Amino acid sequence: MAARHFLVVLAHPLPESFAASAARLVVETLEATGHTVDLLDLYAEDFDPRLTAAERAAYMEPGYQPTEVAAIVERLKAADGLVLVFPQWWFNLPAIMKGFIDRIFVPGVAFEHDKAGGRIVPLMTHIRTFWVVTSTGSPWWVVHFYMGNPVRRILKRGVAAFCAKGVDFRMLAIHDMDRATEVQRGAFLAKVRAAFSRV
Repeated sequence: MAARHFLVVLAHPLPESFAASAARLVVETLEATGHTVDLLDLYAEDFDPRLTAAERAAYMEPGYQPTEVAAIVERLKAADGLVLVFPQWWFNLPAIMKGFIDRIFVPGVAFEHDKAGGRIVPLMTHIRTFWVVTSTGSPWWVVHFYMGNPVRRILKRGVAAFCAKGVDFRMLAIHDMDRATEVQRGAFLAKVRAAFSRV
């Protein structure tokens, strides 16, 4: 498979966290298989997740330009693949990751509004791979049967489907993280390594 360029986005405040180690593993594995990688550590780069008043006021206007986050937008536009790495808190994205989507996946970048038909037209046609590496504190059955796996639904049916039509979406998750043993965590990281070595 031809070499590609990936943007790996990490959302965790602690550099020694499991999420951070998973992100490093993703980067190392992709680079070992010949791909290039841009690691965007949202906390380390002091990303502000808050959509500003000016951004929201201009959001629906023609030619909207997210000038305050233009550098990150360019990093996304340069990528062929996108990987999000984060823990799930309260069955949802960390606030900083939600803010990343709110401020970066915007009109003119990720989609356009078809005002005549009311549809969203995907613009991220350059993104062919959209993978997620995540963890949950709850057991598998709680996430899937009780909550309906909300993070997967949001990212696959919402963000990926509306912004990057036909993209290869996959989510790798370790459940019951608070009680996972070192063996279980190691087995999950081995699964991550094996999956990304085949990208």
